[in-house]
Amino acid sequence: MADHLNNKPFGAWIAIDIAKDFNAVLSETKAGKRQHFRMANSAADHDRFIAFLKSLPPPCIIGFEATGNYHRALGHRLVAAGFEVCFISSVASARYREVMFNSWDKNDPKDAAVLLELLKQGIIQRYVDPLIAGHHDLQELSKTYYQVTL
Repeated sequence: MADHLNNKPFGAWIAIDIAKDFNAVLSETKAGKRQHFRMANSAADHDRFIAFLKSLPPPCIIGFEATGNYHRALGHRLVAAGFEVCFISSVASARYREVMFNSWDKNDPKDAAVLLELLKQGIIQRYVDPLIAGHHDLQELSKTYYQVTL
C-alpha cells in the first residue's frame, strides 16, 4: 500500500489539542525541531498563531481533534489564511494514546503528541469549513433540530 501523505512535501506538522479556554499546540519542522506552547481561544492569540505559522517553512499541515464547537473559530481562521487543515478522529486518538502510553491517562501535552503522531501517519480526515464551503446554514439548522429534539 502506498503512503501518499508522507510522500507529500511538508515544512511543518502542527497538532492542536482543542479545549474550551486554551489549546495545546505542538509543532515539528522537517528538521525535527519541536515546539510546544499553549494558545488561548481569542482573536489576539489566533493572530499570533497565524503569524507563527507563516514563519515556519511551508507548507504547514495542521491537524486537530474537534471538541464541541470550540474548533470552529480557529478552523475558519486557518482555512481563510490558506493553511491545510485536517480533522483527527477522537476515537483514533484515544486508541492510539492507550497503545502508545499503555494507559488512559489524559493531559493536553500528551494529547497534542498523540495528535502529531496520527497526523504524521496520515490518519486524518479532510476539514471543510462550513462557512467558507457555503453550507453553514444547513449545519446550524441541523444543530437547532438536534437541540429541539432533546
